[in-house]
Amino acid sequence: MLEIDGARGEGGGQVLRSSLTLSAITGKPFHIRNIRLNRSRPGLRPQHLNAVEGVAEICKAGVTGAVIGATELIFQPGPASARTYRFDIGTAGAASLVLQTILPVLVRAEQKSVVTVSGGTHVPWSPCFEYLAWHWSSFLDHAGIEVDLTMEQAGFYPRGGGVVRAEIHPAAVVRPIVMTERGELVGIRGLSASAALPDHIADRQRRQALKRLADRYPVSGIETSRLAAHSPGTVLLLLARFEQGQCCFFGLGEKGKPAERVADEAVDQLENFLATGAAVDHFLADQLLLPLALAAEPSRFTTSRVSRHLLTNAEVVRLFLPVEITVRERTDRPVLVEVCRA
Repeated sequence: MLEIDGARGEGGGQVLRSSLTLSAITGKPFHIRNIRLNRSRPGLRPQHLNAVEGVAEICKAGVTGAVIGATELIFQPGPASARTYRFDIGTAGAASLVLQTILPVLVRAEQKSVVTVSGGTHVPWSPCFEYLAWHWSSFLDHAGIEVDLTMEQAGFYPRGGGVVRAEIHPAAVVRPIVMTERGELVGIRGLSASAALPDHIADRQRRQALKRLADRYPVSGIETSRLAAHSPGTVLLLLARFEQGQCCFFGLGEKGKPAERVADEAVDQLENFLATGAAVDHFLADQLLLPLALAAEPSRFTTSRVSRHLLTNAEVVRLFLPVEITVRERTDRPVLVEVCRA
């Protein structure tokens, strides 16, 4: 049984989530202590407990310590099964993070699975639904992993209640990603969406983003949309496509936050990335490590900066798999990440 310190690296839920995924894939049991020790409320929160219970159901695992607030857990996996699953976080906990924990396990099954996760779809500190559907799934497809995503209802903080459905197809082979140069900027498109708020808020977000981008970059358009949700919220998302690859950034609204600032947050992130010359944004970089560690051939990509999530995920992957992950910071050049089976 692997002994894992949950306080390593960034000390949040990433250590637990990656450990669950890798344990189910490899069949290696683990004992984790100090779960989310570096957070203001340590231990398992609803979204983390849901991820534990979800992976446990999929691979018929034996689990000890799976309760809200627990800082210690034993997980003993069995064989994974492909079928239809439904998981309800019950709060505005991030449905995207639960889905990202489950997907690599079901990719290795022999048949298609359908997974429905209820919770937060547009909440702080996690990818929003459109980030998954527009961006993350595109890179998975590049690696030979097919997932079809739909959102039946949005879920904003604090009520959540969003519903995301994923059809996960088996992948006999995971292909490597080699993306060290991004090439020229081809175009930028976006989405300005709101729920349970006047239409002018999404329009203001859109106008502010276009005001800052349209005269300097090839913007193909920013669509507006009204989302069904239990509580009000807004999102402004931008996706930039290059000759090789793409990047994606977004801002979320909250009470008292002007619509223009929501747009500015997304635009600022995008412009900071464009100045780096990297092929992969730093949010996606750590999300790619685990799937690419399953590929037989080596992967190489450049990213804009080294995040603690990236380094933490690399540490956890090395515990379970015979893989070499190198992260090289280079003077006046983007960070180079290499993933290679040992």
